[in-house]
Amino acid sequence: MASEQLEKIFKNNEEWIAQQLDKDPSYFKTLGEGQEPNILYIGCSDSRVTAEEVMGLHPGEVFVHRNIANMVISTDLSAQSVITFAVKHLKVKEIIVCGHFCCGGVKAAMQAQDLGLLNPWLRNIRDVYRLHKEELDAIADEDARYNRLVELNVQEQCVNVIKTAVVQKASAERGLRVHGWVFDIKSGKLIDLKIDFDAILAKIMEIYTLKD
Repeated sequence: MASEQLEKIFKNNEEWIAQQLDKDPSYFKTLGEGQEPNILYIGCSDSRVTAEEVMGLHPGEVFVHRNIANMVISTDLSAQSVITFAVKHLKVKEIIVCGHFCCGGVKAAMQAQDLGLLNPWLRNIRDVYRLHKEELDAIADEDARYNRLVELNVQEQCVNVIKTAVVQKASAERGLRVHGWVFDIKSGKLIDLKIDFDAILAKIMEIYTLKD
């Protein structure tokens, strides 16, 4: 037997269907005809950060991938498959990597604690800390350091997106763009980090640029 919470979900679903049909009788027919989102959103699995709601978008307007701490890892077939499908087949125009303050994954990576199966995943965030250790260690306030690691993690995941062959090709051929954002849970605001990718990539893209 379903719990009260699960039963309420199905009730909510019926109410949502009625609301959508009241506004647009062809709403679900249109959804069933396919999707043409312009945006790929890569975010955290945190239950407090829902992509469409935060951005004020509707079903069909954004293609979404979420995992712990919004990571883009070269060996993660799930993330790489999503990027490939979104770029090559959906032809998205923008890719957003969105982290958030108060991120449990980033917080866990800052602590010297054995978390079992999570260790290999969190090691990728610790690698971000290693790359920016001098800057982070200079921040005395722990919360400020934590927030800065959230921002730097977004930056490095954006770089990982840009390293992929399918993104490089789409950027050159049709101007696909990558953006790094952070969601401030305490204020509800989306923050564009305005990352200067040209400056960051200038010294490394000769290593990662792929040619036919």
